[in-house]
Amino acid sequence: MECLSDETCLTKTFGPLGLILLGIGAVMGAGIFVITGIASAVAGPALIFSFIGAAVVCGFVALCYAELGSMITLTGGIYTYIQVSLGELGAWIVGWSVLLQIILTAATVAIGWSSYTIGFVNSIGLSLPDIITNSPLTGQGIINLPAFLIVLAMMVVVLLGVKSSKEVNTIIVIAKLIAIIVFIISGAQYINPANYHPFMPNGITGVLQGAAMVFFAYLGFDAVAAAAEETKNPQRAVPIGIIGSLVLCGVLYIIVTLVLTGMLNYSEYAGVAAPVQYALNSVGANWMLLLVTSGTITGLTTVVLVSLYLIPRVIYSMSRDGLLPEFLSRIHSKLKIPVLPVVLSGCLIGLLAAFFPLGDIFELANISALTTFVFLAIGVVELRRACPNIPRKVKCPFVPVLPIVTIIICLGLMSQLKLTTISSFGLWSLAGLGFYFTYKKFKR
Repeated sequence: MECLSDETCLTKTFGPLGLILLGIGAVMGAGIFVITGIASAVAGPALIFSFIGAAVVCGFVALCYAELGSMITLTGGIYTYIQVSLGELGAWIVGWSVLLQIILTAATVAIGWSSYTIGFVNSIGLSLPDIITNSPLTGQGIINLPAFLIVLAMMVVVLLGVKSSKEVNTIIVIAKLIAIIVFIISGAQYINPANYHPFMPNGITGVLQGAAMVFFAYLGFDAVAAAAEETKNPQRAVPIGIIGSLVLCGVLYIIVTLVLTGMLNYSEYAGVAAPVQYALNSVGANWMLLLVTSGTITGLTTVVLVSLYLIPRVIYSMSRDGLLPEFLSRIHSKLKIPVLPVVLSGCLIGLLAAFFPLGDIFELANISALTTFVFLAIGVVELRRACPNIPRKVKCPFVPVLPIVTIIICLGLMSQLKLTTISSFGLWSLAGLGFYFTYKKFKR
């Protein structure tokens, strides 16, 4: 797990602010621009409670991350933390789950990016043929070309190196935040208090189901941890990056939800994959549609970018630890990044986005993340038991109570997901275990 040479070392470029922007770039995307509308139809205006509940869970998880991130400063994020705290098998299960989560998140966001872009093109009087803007599984096209192209473009940006990725991410995050603030200020003018009634149409069940869905909106803050080996003073910067990005995104999510559910009745968002665009069109706010839609598109772009930044680093870490072939951990002498994992992950995400519809992909990403968070909480408790004297610049409070509560809540959120989602994740996990034991036997 140790960096031994230029061929296996990453360049340190991030500080606290850079990590917060990286976290916002990874988090604020499909959750606020896509899932908010779908979840509103389930929870109603009480979706704000769903977001608050999901934020509390992620806050508990962030405290666990902060402790381990202040101790373990190698790249790989949660995979590396579990490798240190629970050993190789636990690390493999987590790494395998993380790869699924990030791949599906990136593909989902790319599909959402395509939908918003097509809507934007239509709004200015142009149109793209269905045959190149829809998955063949929808029966309306042969390829979602815009989704494939955005993944390809972001893969090229990542291949230019960490510095270029960081600069592009910073510019786009600023544009995204401006667009969201403009939507909040302007959209508030169209709020009709009558739309907040009934506030909790499906009771506490709807709120819990909404929380299980919008949990997707917070995924990505752990991208900060994966950049630890490329961070200056990671013991201080990583906890600040994780907690800072999570708090900022949570506050904006709650405000945007209040505006969206105030502009239209919650029932109107059923089946709507572009709620911000839909709300502005519905109230006739065409004057700000162009700006906000542009910000939405750029916002989704950063999630694809950060996902393509993150996946190769997980693959790199697993390869460096001998769980994947050694050639996957080789660093390009000039670019200072693991090029092959970038290309492999980019191609896979691009193909998924090009040929599969949105469907229930985000729920599968949710259960993957919840599983890794359960392992993370267990890892904190285990390291406190096994290595109590190791210096911790940040300490998770109330151990072991808070990690245990985190585990219980994560398992509870999993129970709110569809049976098909749970079954699909079970099959993925079994396939991963099969690969793990087969590869270990082959290596011998």
